[in-house]
Amino acid sequence: MIISPTPIIYGLIFVAVLLLVEGIYLLVFGKSISLNSKVNRRLELLEKGGRRDQVLEQLRKEATQHMNSRGIPLYSLLAEKAQKANIAFSPRALLAVMVLVSVVAFLGLSIGTQAAAAVRAAVAVFMGVGGVYFWVGSKAKKRMALVEEQLPDAIELMVRSLRVGNPFSSAIQIVAKEVPDPLGSEFGIIADEAAYGRNVADSLRDLSDRLDMQDLRFLAVAVSIQQQSGGNLAEILDGLAKVIRSRFRLFRRVKAITAEAKWSGVFLSGFPLAVLVIIQVVSPDYYDGVKDTPAFIPAALIVFALLGANMMFMKAMTNIKV
Repeated sequence: MIISPTPIIYGLIFVAVLLLVEGIYLLVFGKSISLNSKVNRRLELLEKGGRRDQVLEQLRKEATQHMNSRGIPLYSLLAEKAQKANIAFSPRALLAVMVLVSVVAFLGLSIGTQAAAAVRAAVAVFMGVGGVYFWVGSKAKKRMALVEEQLPDAIELMVRSLRVGNPFSSAIQIVAKEVPDPLGSEFGIIADEAAYGRNVADSLRDLSDRLDMQDLRFLAVAVSIQQQSGGNLAEILDGLAKVIRSRFRLFRRVKAITAEAKWSGVFLSGFPLAVLVIIQVVSPDYYDGVKDTPAFIPAALIVFALLGANMMFMKAMTNIKV
């Protein structure tokens, strides 16, 4: 039995691309950029001696730079996810990282495989662009999940602060100090903007638009209505926190109910690709008898098109919106 190492080499190079992107990110911005940090990034930048206005300007620039760069060709496909992930790389720096990891992937393919130069270049570009897109997507998914989980606790913290007599601006500052990232730095931006004279409701509305999150819109609307018509803000926010927790429990319940169907879809979509990789590893010459026939390329394209349609259909079937 002949075992081909080529698919394994491709997989290892792709993993190396992801690790390289993460390593560059941590090297440039330090561990404070990681969502696993217990101290939010804003406080760490202030502790390092940064002035409050400088830190605010830096965080605001990082928070808005990607949506402001949608006009860059092809970058619009990545801008929304980069915005939600709050990637500190500028758009041009992120494109430069794509080029860098593509070059690294090409060198790895040149050393580890004997494919034609055109094939190596195409695969290297796919790995560089696809690897960065996958990395940004995973960052965005993790960050949004953490924001959804932290928001009810942050609102309840504001409720307790309001009930002991603190003004709403002080409640925002308490959340900015006590809550870790990602929500801690986001509320820190709001606290700093309020200190420089901006309306808190407007800052909350901008935050909800940037993250495209319904619960934050509820919070912004509640604060805006209370500012215009008055009322007990602590009671309003307490009711909002209960609603958000109820919605969160419902989402978790729907996720648990649809878990079996989603994993079935993943298996049905991934099984043909896994079989293809296994065939290439175990028997690299399996398709030698037919790969030179005129129908081989059209048939392969049809198969991959049907597989892609199957993936999209299975995702649509298991994506239940509440």
